[in-house]
Amino acid sequence: MKNKKIIFAVLFVLFFTILYLILAALPLGEEYHFEPEWETSILNPVETSDSGKSYFFKLSNKIGYFDEHGHVTKLINIPENSKASISEKYYATYPLNAANTEFFTADGDIAGSITEAGFPFFVKDSIFVFLPGGCGFSKCDSKGNTLWTYNGVMPITAFSSKKTSTAVGTADGTIKVFNTETGEMTLEYAPGGSDNPVILGLDITDDGNYIASVSGQARQRFVLARKENTQVKIIHHNFLSDDYSTQCVVHFTNDEKSVFYNYKNGVGIFNIDSEKSTHIKEKSRIISVEESENLLFFMGKDQQNYTVYLIEKSNSLGGSFNFTADSAFIRSDNDSLYIGKNNSLSKITITKK
Repeated sequence: MKNKKIIFAVLFVLFFTILYLILAALPLGEEYHFEPEWETSILNPVETSDSGKSYFFKLSNKIGYFDEHGHVTKLINIPENSKASISEKYYATYPLNAANTEFFTADGDIAGSITEAGFPFFVKDSIFVFLPGGCGFSKCDSKGNTLWTYNGVMPITAFSSKKTSTAVGTADGTIKVFNTETGEMTLEYAPGGSDNPVILGLDITDDGNYIASVSGQARQRFVLARKENTQVKIIHHNFLSDDYSTQCVVHFTNDEKSVFYNYKNGVGIFNIDSEKSTHIKEKSRIISVEESENLLFFMGKDQQNYTVYLIEKSNSLGGSFNFTADSAFIRSDNDSLYIGKNNSLSKITITKK
C-alpha cells in the first residue's frame, strides 16, 4: 500500500511537471505597450513652420497647433476673461459678450469675421456660432457670413455636426436634425422614456441615417434611432442603472458599426450589426474621445485625475493609464497617441507584442 502511494505521488508530480512545461512553452497573449517618444513644453516655445501633420490643442489659457515631431507651429494666449474655440482649420479667442469676432486659419492668417453675436464653435472646417440665450445657433460660411439660423425656445443641451447632417438636443427632450448645408430641418423626434427628458448627449452618422442619444433623469436611457424617410424608428434602447446629471459623450465609430456612450460609472458600446451591447466599468467622467484605425481612446476626468482608456474595435478594453493635471487633452493618429497636460506635450507610440 505504501509503495502504491509513493508511485501515485510520483506520477502526480510528473503529470503536473509535464503540464507546466507544455503551458510554459505556449506563447503569451499579445499586449499593448506604450513607448514614450518625445515630450516638449509649450512655455515660451520657438515657433517653427509646420514640418509634418499638425494637431490642435487647448491647455489652460493657451491654444495652438503642434506637429508630429513636437514642434509648436502656433501658440496663442487666451486673454483674461475670454474664451477660445479651435479646430483643425480655424481658431478664435473672444470675450463673453462676443460680437463681430475675427477668426484665423491654423497658420495665423485672418480668415474672416463672424457677424453674428454669440460664441464661435468650429467643427473641422465648419463654422457655427451659438446665439445669446443658448436656444439657437447659426451656420456660417468660410468668411463668417451667416448661411442659416435655427432659433428655438428651449436651451440647446447637446450638439453634433457632420458633413451632411447636424443634430441638436434640447432641454425638453427633443432632437432636431438639419441639413448642414441648407439648414432645412429633416427630422424631429423625442426619445422619451424618462420623467425629465433632457438630452444629455448625442451623435449622428455622416449620412444622417442613425442618431444615438443619452437622455433623461429618473430612468435615464440610451437610444439608437434610424431615419426612415421623414420618420424615425427606435431600433435599440436600454435604461441605465444610475442617472448622470451632466453632459455625456456619444460617439459613432468612423466605420459606423458601433456607437459608444458614457454614463455614470461606465461606458456602453452597442454594435449595430450584431445588436449586442458591451459595458466597461469606469468611474471618471468621459470628456474626450479619439479614434485611430484600429483603436479608440477615451479620456476620463475625476477632479484633477485623468485616465486614458484604450479600447479595441472588438469592443474590449486593451489597457489604461492615468495621470494628474490641471488641464489635459488627447489626440490620436494611427499608432501614435499625443497627450497634453498642463504646459507639456508628449507623444506615445503604441505597439502590440
